Amino acid sequence: MTPEERLLRYAQIDTTSDPNSASVPSSARQLDLLKVLKEEMIAMGVQEVVEDRGYLYGKIPSNLDHPVMSMGLIAHMDTSPDFCGGPVRPRKIERYDGADIALNSEVVLKSAEFPEMARFVGHDLIVTDGNTLLGADDKAGIAEIMTVAETLLTHPEIPHGEVCIAFTPDEEIGRGADGFDIAAFGADFAYTVDGGDAAGVCDETFNAASASVVVHGVSIHPGSAKNKMINALNVAMEFHALLPAQCRPENTEGREGFNHLNRMEGNVEQVRMEYIIRNHDAEEFARQKALFAQAAQFLNERAGRRLVEVAVTDSYYNMREVLKDQEWISEMAMQAVRDAGLQPFRESVRGGTDGARLTFMGLPCPNLGTGGANCHGRYEVCSIQQMHQVVQILMNLVAAASQLKK
Repeated sequence: MTPEERLLRYAQIDTTSDPNSASVPSSARQLDLLKVLKEEMIAMGVQEVVEDRGYLYGKIPSNLDHPVMSMGLIAHMDTSPDFCGGPVRPRKIERYDGADIALNSEVVLKSAEFPEMARFVGHDLIVTDGNTLLGADDKAGIAEIMTVAETLLTHPEIPHGEVCIAFTPDEEIGRGADGFDIAAFGADFAYTVDGGDAAGVCDETFNAASASVVVHGVSIHPGSAKNKMINALNVAMEFHALLPAQCRPENTEGREGFNHLNRMEGNVEQVRMEYIIRNHDAEEFARQKALFAQAAQFLNERAGRRLVEVAVTDSYYNMREVLKDQEWISEMAMQAVRDAGLQPFRESVRGGTDGARLTFMGLPCPNLGTGGANCHGRYEVCSIQQMHQVVQILMNLVAAASQLKK
């Protein structure tokens, strides 16, 4: 089965994660894809296939006569709750010509608004019907890993060391590594296949935190509110205004950090706001987090009472802090990209992956591309040609890993 055939199949299974759920996985629908993958892995001959609390593990045993390092390949099963996750109705666009793509009668993917589409001219694409995301993030990564597994198992003449496979839940809501069993996984190093362009190798991510802000007000009938009412909605707006506008996602790029207000609800009596905080630089990251406490302190001291409560929780850290001492893992990926006929580039990704947390947990884990773009929304696409290039890159890594003697 080709990687695009797998993606077309997997994409139709709604696996949206749920940030408001405390269950593991956060949504039972993720187990629908897990079941499909488990059956496929067993049928193709993957060994030690184990399902554990929404995680799926398997191994392709070494066929060498000497011990070498074990390499891991990881992708996540859930899709982002930021946009409608189903029912997904994917379709193929043959030989994309660079023009606008009508996803349906009302929704058009305009090339002028998405200039990155220029790199896909001449490619065959998989797109949505404009009503849902596609889920190539990260079902394209799953499809590519499964294609590599099938290739190795149907071609025993290809020499390889042990290849460890894992598919995780809830990566999109920051919980993908929470229950990951590194010891059971068994790899000495790994790659998450969860990026964009096939030529990209990411060994640097944001440092990340979340901030929960609760504003307490006093509700009084507006007809008799003078010197009595404290409108939590107004205080919340003041709090947000104390955070620098230039540090919002829509005003930043590259290595510039941001504070992102991604949820707000409430009334005069109480308002709750949820932020995500991101920065590649550890010192700037610390200053950003401190600014939340400073804003709350200013408003509380001015009011002479505790109006604003802030709780900041770290989510993950920049994997570069660890991987800089193990450059060979990223360099091996860069060479694998070259050997696939592409010009590799290093990315400082404006986001995070399971690999960021796994790296700090003891499993060095850079991130590789999948061929997808415009993720988390209706304009998501995936290049079939790049999917095949990713499969070749992963096969090149398997070959390189077979030379890493223990």
